[in-house]
Amino acid sequence: MLKEFKNFIMTGNVIDFAVAVIMAGALGAVINGFVSKIAMPLIGLATGGKSFSDMFWTPGDEVYATVAAAKEAGVAAVEYGAWIDTIVSLIVVGFVMFMLVKAYNKTKKPVEAPAPAGPSDNDLLMEIRDALKK
Repeated sequence: MLKEFKNFIMTGNVIDFAVAVIMAGALGAVINGFVSKIAMPLIGLATGGKSFSDMFWTPGDEVYATVAAAKEAGVAAVEYGAWIDTIVSLIVVGFVMFMLVKAYNKTKKPVEAPAPAGPSDNDLLMEIRDALKK
């Protein structure tokens, strides 16, 4: 029983799925690094040098220099800049996944149309019967 279970688990689809999960984790780390270390600083440079990760809002009239200072003071800080970072990361991940799937689909062989089916045995027998009646 254990051998049959092991054969079932080690089929190609399960191994493909495991590889896909591992690659997705690694790809996610690479993309998050790209977004946080390359894309967002460039976007911040284009928008006047302000880093999106430093953008936040606190309720009340008190002004805090950083998110850490607001949190240290015990004030709730709405970090909308980090949320923008996450949205940009989502867009980049979606685009990369779209390109990977598109490239994978190009490598797949097109499905060939089935050969046209000829007459069935019953059709041939009916033709013979009709020909003998004449």
